[in-house]
Amino acid sequence: MNIVLIGYRCSGKTAVGKALAGKLGKDFIDTDILIEENAGCTIGTIISKKGWGHFREIEKILIAEVSEKNNQVIATGGGAIMDTENVKLLKRNGWIVWLNGRPEVLAKRMTIDKRRGKVRPSLTGADPLEEITEILAIRAPFYERASNFSVDTSTVTLKETADLIINNLPEKARR
Repeated sequence: MNIVLIGYRCSGKTAVGKALAGKLGKDFIDTDILIEENAGCTIGTIISKKGWGHFREIEKILIAEVSEKNNQVIATGGGAIMDTENVKLLKRNGWIVWLNGRPEVLAKRMTIDKRRGKVRPSLTGADPLEEITEILAIRAPFYERASNFSVDTSTVTLKETADLIINNLPEKARR
């Protein structure tokens, strides 16, 4: 069984995913990184050249592939969960954890990432905090419906988040 991490940008999916995979002896897969490796360019470049629709099609194909495997911790892109087929595929062999956070915390993390050179393409063209608030309002019901468990990462450490997830894993996801 896989452990699947969903949530908005900067909610901690990659960092928590790596920690979980290490603690549980599972492989770690970040679908966004895998897309970039396969394409030989950044997601921003894919989107600027071919648009969000093209990116989502690539993402869907990749999710179908990774969800067939077992014993992984999978960090998905923030919008992957908006596609019902992606959710179906991920749930078939996965326990889904929603990493959520307060918009102002996510915006602050995004600013730190930007200073470090990790720039994410805008989803709406709005101010980052406004964009996060707007997109979360749309996506939150999807995250909630898809998830088996949720952690608000706004005030807990990486280690605390990983421990919360591990302590709540069903037995079949521990193996």
